Amino acid sequence: GRGIGDREENHSLTPNPYHLTPSFCLHQLFEEQVEKTPDAIAVVFENQQLTYRELNDRSNQLANYLRSLGVGADVLVGICVERSLETIVGILGILKAGGAYVPLDPDYPTERLRFMLSDSQVSVLLTQQKFVETLYTTSLHQVQIVCLDRDWETIAEHSNANPENTATPSNLAYIIYTSGSTGQPKGVLVNHSNVVRLFAATNDRYQFNEQDVWTLFHSYAFDFSVWEIWGALLYGGKLVVVPYLVTREPESFYKLLVTQKVTVLNQTPSAFRQLIQAEQSLATVGDLQLRLVIFGGEALEPKSLQPWFERHGDTIPQLVNMYGITETTVHVTYRPLTIADVNGVASVIGRPIPDLQVYVLDRHLQPVPVGVTGEMYVGGAGVTRGYLNRDELTAQRFISSPFDRTVRAGLVDNLGNNQTISGQNPPLLYKTGDLARYLPNGELEYLGRIDNQVKIRGFRIELGEIETLLVKHPAVWESVVVVREDVPGDKRLVAYVVPKGEASVQTDELRQFVANQLPAYMVPNTFVVLESLPLTSNGKVDYRALPTPNVKGETSDKYEAPRTPVEETLAQIWMELLKVERVGIHDNFFELGGHSLLATQLVLCIRDRLMVDLPLRDLFNAATLADLAQSIANLPQQNSDQTTPRILPRKRK
Repeated sequence: GRGIGDREENHSLTPNPYHLTPSFCLHQLFEEQVEKTPDAIAVVFENQQLTYRELNDRSNQLANYLRSLGVGADVLVGICVERSLETIVGILGILKAGGAYVPLDPDYPTERLRFMLSDSQVSVLLTQQKFVETLYTTSLHQVQIVCLDRDWETIAEHSNANPENTATPSNLAYIIYTSGSTGQPKGVLVNHSNVVRLFAATNDRYQFNEQDVWTLFHSYAFDFSVWEIWGALLYGGKLVVVPYLVTREPESFYKLLVTQKVTVLNQTPSAFRQLIQAEQSLATVGDLQLRLVIFGGEALEPKSLQPWFERHGDTIPQLVNMYGITETTVHVTYRPLTIADVNGVASVIGRPIPDLQVYVLDRHLQPVPVGVTGEMYVGGAGVTRGYLNRDELTAQRFISSPFDRTVRAGLVDNLGNNQTISGQNPPLLYKTGDLARYLPNGELEYLGRIDNQVKIRGFRIELGEIETLLVKHPAVWESVVVVREDVPGDKRLVAYVVPKGEASVQTDELRQFVANQLPAYMVPNTFVVLESLPLTSNGKVDYRALPTPNVKGETSDKYEAPRTPVEETLAQIWMELLKVERVGIHDNFFELGGHSLLATQLVLCIRDRLMVDLPLRDLFNAATLADLAQSIANLPQQNSDQTTPRILPRKRK
């Protein structure tokens, strides 16, 4: 392949060759783009938007204010804001000040925020007034709190000129926390150069440009968001920040793709499957402008793409499967997809992007033959610094490469290709914990996790983290958490718990206990109470012998019909979402088959039909229909906004 600086000179929309050299920081490259297209729309959220000049001016004011608070190179700044224009202003302002941002999703429970704030020891925290009390009480150290809404008048008094750059490409750009197998999340340290070279290495394949429209679909605390944000802003494109509830309502999201003329869509396979279903249910299909759909976050089942290919073909848009890890900067491999792939059963993830190497090794760190399963190790310029405050774990996962350039012959990769690792001295390999094998054609086939880590709906989850928390409950003796797929395509977390002695364990209580300390996507869908865990002859847990839970759930034995209009409306919504024929006031949403994705759809339906904004976490604390109705009764009613027409499902004949 061509080098990083090589470019097709006649491609007028492609940035100049020097634009993406890793000699510059992300914010410097953004400032370069501001000079080129100051009046182009940079970011959109609902009915608000900012041009590149306006976004630059606002982030400069924030950056200069943060400088006055002592923010500089490698200084960590937390950011906890709702999805909005302020999300992008905040991230850019932190980077322009020279600091590194630590994303704190406001939907995370207080215990998780408590750990992340304590572990990162951020010196400044950017947030909004509504979160101050919660964040202040969870912080275990002195931190300067800046509210982007309350304090903006003060911030706006500072200069809107680009601050003098104090960061280098080897300084931190962000720290994103991933799930931790020991029961605590771990922060991954990522430099500016790691991100810039990602776009340099993939530019020839994608040719991103100023006519592209991207969605910020994912949480800014999920590393897929790094690709979405900078894929737009480094090239002069438009970034559409998707409201949270729209990300959970496929028909509304489809409408947004049409109205905003989105050209580059990044999705987990689970989310895209829902989008395919939404399109099939629409009375009239919108005029999509997509030219690229890029998958990541979890294994892809090619067969699920068949309805899409039948409707759209496989060239426009081009679908691409990419495998990646936070520790190696978002993406590692690249593989375009065609209609022929739907006949395959495996997740083929393609080849490494040009400046990375993927080795499939045995336990002695020796390459396994083509076609043989081994563990993937990634080397190259995307490999990050390691983990914050976790030197021992960093040493275990980021290892010195045995394939030093002095002994490369015959050992470089499983196909005998001669490659050079660059970016570290000595060069490092990241031990992924993922199983794969090289195919005879040189492509990689992903074969799952080697340990207890899984991905569900794009979220990376350490099952051990949930198990560690469950045994902290005073009534739980031991627990096992597994992923089950008793219904094809429907992966669910199931927790099996054994009570202490004669203790009584209530599943509602366990669900609330977990929901108070873990994100919604980590709360098991089903809790099964056992007298003891089944064991193999070797004394290990016999996972195959764990009983199959009732996936769809059963209505309560004590059926009592809805008594009020609110309960009747809720029952109707539950029957639609859960596809059950009867719902009583004592029935539990999760025991009827609900999960975190359906929970967010429930919140959206409640907002539309009952005109109240129900916090998602309230659903975990009031999971029966009667309790939920009571919670809704205590919420203020909102004004209905019918100005935006909705895309309605096609009526069944």
